[in-house]
Amino acid sequence: MRLGVGTVALALTLVGLSATPAFVPLGAGAPQAFAAESAVLFMYHRFGEAEYPSASIRIDQFEAQLAELRSGDYTVLPLPDILEKMRTGADLPERTVALTIDDAYASVYAEAWPRLKKAGYPFTLFVATDPIDHASPGYMTWDQLREVQEGGATIGSQTASHPHLPDLDVETVKIELDRSAGRLEAELGKRPTLLAYPYGEYGLQIEKVVAERGYVAAFGQHSGVVHATSDRYGLPRFALNETYGGIDRFRLTANALPLPIRDRVPADLIVTSNNPPPFGFTVAPEIGDPSRIDCYASGQGRTQTEVLGDRVEVRLAEPFPAGRARVNCTMPGPDGRWHWYGIQFYIPR
Repeated sequence: MRLGVGTVALALTLVGLSATPAFVPLGAGAPQAFAAESAVLFMYHRFGEAEYPSASIRIDQFEAQLAELRSGDYTVLPLPDILEKMRTGADLPERTVALTIDDAYASVYAEAWPRLKKAGYPFTLFVATDPIDHASPGYMTWDQLREVQEGGATIGSQTASHPHLPDLDVETVKIELDRSAGRLEAELGKRPTLLAYPYGEYGLQIEKVVAERGYVAAFGQHSGVVHATSDRYGLPRFALNETYGGIDRFRLTANALPLPIRDRVPADLIVTSNNPPPFGFTVAPEIGDPSRIDCYASGQGRTQTEVLGDRVEVRLAEPFPAGRARVNCTMPGPDGRWHWYGIQFYIPR
C-alpha cells in the first residue's frame, strides 16, 4: 500500500503543539487567521553548474540576490530562530528571509559557502547522507560539512538515499529517516531536527512518520510564505534556479505575503484517486475579498475558481500526469506585494 492511501490522524503532541487530522500549525495555539508576521524561505541546489540549469543558479544571479538582501529592507535569520519565534509568538522583523540549500553538492562548498560567509548570512543545508558516505563525485565531504556547521550553518536531513518517499512503504520511510539521522549525529555530533523532503514529495502518512521521529519542522518544494498557521510538516520554499533566479522574481518573492488558508481539500497531497483532485480551501476574512485570488496549475495555466463566501474552489481542467504537479494561488496585497499560497501534489507512477 502506498503512503498516500487513506486519511491519517496526527494524534500527537510535539514541542507543545496539538495535532489535527490535517496538519500541525507552526505557531503554538495559532488561530486560523491572518498572520501579520511571516517569513520567506528560499531554496537552492547547485551554484554555477551550467550543465544543470533547472537545479542551478548562475553565480551572477546569486551575487545579485545577496546584494539585494544587503541593500533592501530585509532581515536574514537562521531558520531555527524563525521557527522558534513563530512557535512562541515572538516578534519577527518585516521581510524576514531564510536561505536553505538542498543536497550538499560540491558547488555549495566551492561557490555558495565563501559568498555566504563573507555576507555574514546564515543558511540551512539539507543533506542526503548516502552520497556523502559513498564519496560520490560532485558532493561535499564530511569534513566540509563539519566546516560549514562550525561556521554557523544549520545541517538538516534529506533522508539517506534521497528516494521518492511516497513510493515507499511506511517501514522503509522510517529506515530512510533513521539511517540519515544516525549518520548525521555520528559525523556532526548533532541529531537533525529539520527535514527537507526529497523532491518536495510528501503526504499525510509521511508527515506522521516525520513527526513521530521528533522533527521540529519539514519542508517541501512548493511556493508560499511561512506564517503561524502553516503546517509545520509541509512548509513552503521558493525555489531558485537559472530560469527563476532573475532579480525581479527574487524581489517579488522576497516581498511576498502569506495567504493563510484552512480546511484544504484534499488533506492528503498524494493523489491515488480522483485525478484531477478536487481542490479548495477557506481563507481568513482578514485577507480581503477572495474573488481576487487567481490560481495556476502545472501544465494548465490559470484555472477556473469559484468563490462561495470565504471558500475558494479551484476547478482543475484535466488530470495531472504521473509525478509532481503544483498549484499556486496569489492575490494582490498592499504596496505592490502579493499574498501567495502553493501546494505540490504527487501522482504515483
